[in-house]
Amino acid sequence: MLPDRKDIKDLFEGLLGRDVDITEGRPVDIGIPKPVIASYVDDAQRLRAVAVMSFGLAARSGAALALVPRGAAEAAEEDRLLPDNLFDNAYEICNVLAAPFGDAMGTHLRLSEAYAPSSPVPSHLLSVASQLAAREDVDLEITGYGKGTLSLVVSV
Repeated sequence: MLPDRKDIKDLFEGLLGRDVDITEGRPVDIGIPKPVIASYVDDAQRLRAVAVMSFGLAARSGAALALVPRGAAEAAEEDRLLPDNLFDNAYEICNVLAAPFGDAMGTHLRLSEAYAPSSPVPSHLLSVASQLAAREDVDLEITGYGKGTLSLVVSV
């Protein structure tokens, strides 16, 4: 019910136009700096999945998508403030993640919402993001930009 690692790798490489290494990761920390959290719903508007993108992955992939220098992502991490342009790019990556999620689950999913690190996140989404079952946690290393973590969680 979860996208396989090859699909995740292919999605990031296709969007970013860069090589991406994918390895086993740990669940994204929901503490500080806060991650980007995205929710996915089916056609009946039921919550089906959540993606949690570490602050570092959001900054790095957001920068890589727009060909912004790596220093912008590093500055965002240092300041613990994700600029709007990097969040907008991370949001778009979350939007595209709906397809492999839906394919793996055998249903049409769409991005319902993505929450910036500075935005409050509904408690039910935090609960799903923290569950231990039905999840895939991976580290992604984007060539020229560095590493971040992605957690994909199916709502059970």
